[in-house]
Amino acid sequence: MEYLWDTPSDIMIRLSDRLKKIRKRKKITQKQLAGRSNVSYATIRKFEETGQISLESFIKICMELGVISEINELFKQPVYSSIEEVVNDGT
Repeated sequence: MEYLWDTPSDIMIRLSDRLKKIRKRKKITQKQLAGRSNVSYATIRKFEETGQISLESFIKICMELGVISEINELFKQPVYSSIEEVVNDGT
């Protein structure tokens, strides 16, 4: 689903909500996730409240929650908006 009017903050909040649901489904507390992922408890708490986090910490959390394959799939298949982009992709 593509959201036409999303802001970066909207996307960040949605991502944090999804990871929070995964964490809860796996019955992992924020403190447990912090210990397992080597991301501070305060960072995890802030992320789940605001969506703000560094890319490195986000990846560590995804790895610990077992969803890193979804991150690895991002941008794997190019989306072209013109024939020029297709031609340029070959160079």
